Amino acid sequence: MKKRVLITGGAGFIGSHLAEFFLKKGFKVIVIDNFLTGNINNIKHLINEKDFEFIEHNITKSITFKERIHYILHFASPASPIDYSKLPIQTLKVGALGTYICLGIALAHKARFLLASTSEVYGDPTVHPQPETYWGNVNPIGPRGVYDEAKRYAEAITMAYHRVHKIDTRIVRIFNTYGERMRLQDGRVVPNFITQALKNKPITVYGDGSQTRSFCYISDLVEGIYKLLFSKITTPVNIGNPDELTILEFAKKIKELTKSKSKIVFKPLPKDDPKVRQPDITLAKRKLKWSPKVSLDEGLIRTIKWFKQNIK
Repeated sequence: MKKRVLITGGAGFIGSHLAEFFLKKGFKVIVIDNFLTGNINNIKHLINEKDFEFIEHNITKSITFKERIHYILHFASPASPIDYSKLPIQTLKVGALGTYICLGIALAHKARFLLASTSEVYGDPTVHPQPETYWGNVNPIGPRGVYDEAKRYAEAITMAYHRVHKIDTRIVRIFNTYGERMRLQDGRVVPNFITQALKNKPITVYGDGSQTRSFCYISDLVEGIYKLLFSKITTPVNIGNPDELTILEFAKKIKELTKSKSKIVFKPLPKDDPKVRQPDITLAKRKLKWSPKVSLDEGLIRTIKWFKQNIK
């Protein structure tokens, strides 16, 4: 019998790539999404696959399954600052109620549960690079707090169910990821810069551009998540690319790769925007034998090609 994988937020950027990956691996895949930030176009090529099922549903509301679920990947959540500033209550609810409901399904089905957490649990970090042992520097009442604290709570309840109910749990802390199927109006740096560059509009850098990020291509992230799911690590694991560069350097790279005529302009830095972001992936390397393979230029060339085909 084929194992069943339930993916919440499966019509989103990362979720849709996971759905595709697990189908290719021979699993039956059930995707749940309410299209708050997901897009049916991300999974329409999977709809007619015999081992694929789509359910339009808000995971903050209860749902039951008659057939056995073996694995649950909880990826439902707004993830962009634009989204969670517009949808703060929904962001908190999917982190709290959504995770609670998914853990209830895992308990009922004796399923392995993997939580999509985030590097945002580290806040504006005072430790660099960020290891899993770092507790973070988060402003719980700031504009980013709704997302940061939703994910921190989700981690806490996941570990509580692991300790009390002995659920087999995994937690992945995802760092900046990019690739095909990112939302064009996502508001984060990769879609912003590529869209602006392709339209020859000013590329907007916030602050002086000295803040750093590190970017992981989607196929590397998915491979890391898969390895984590089938590992025995129940504590959080960073998955991301440790190659760090400044936002200004990144803007110049996008301009070069798109051959854009855009000018780079500077705007005020948003409140609580992290000054640095770089994963310490020592744990993933040692325990999962995982490290990213796709170079930034290679991944960006693929991503830019997709944006060119989909940009309006």
